[in-house]
Amino acid sequence: MEQTFIALKPDAVQRGYIGTIIERFERKGFKLVGLKLMQVSQQLAEKHYQEHTQKPFFKGLVSFITSGPIVAMVWEGNNVVESARKMMGATNPKDALPGTLRGDFAVDMGRNIVHGSDSAESAKREIGLFFSPDELLSGWHRSTESWVYEEAQKEPASV
Repeated sequence: MEQTFIALKPDAVQRGYIGTIIERFERKGFKLVGLKLMQVSQQLAEKHYQEHTQKPFFKGLVSFITSGPIVAMVWEGNNVVESARKMMGATNPKDALPGTLRGDFAVDMGRNIVHGSDSAESAKREIGLFFSPDELLSGWHRSTESWVYEEAQKEPASV
């Protein structure tokens, strides 16, 4: 199964959207395999956003992501990276469709409530930044998987 990294940014945490956003991913059928409420350090923020280092908005990204607690999550499922990106909506909330997280809950680009990996490679890198391998429980089997996936695992995996 594919994994992706999702972070609820400080604005989502402050506005009380943690449960609502988690519920949307669960209702889609994805499995939560890692979760933590945390304060992002300056060093971690700079590593996370390293591809934007030379861009004029880099300093603002780092400042905002370190301004309050975030919820770091790892979700697992078939095509989870692409599906999560669609669920989040366009990066700029003014372009995000209703029904997407940003379309429903965000207004300004600098307060767009959620970050999600943009590729499987990015997901692997970002998951490694925010989680150690022993913090992920990807081996557990959810009883509803056969109702989500045609080729769902028949026997529970050992954890």
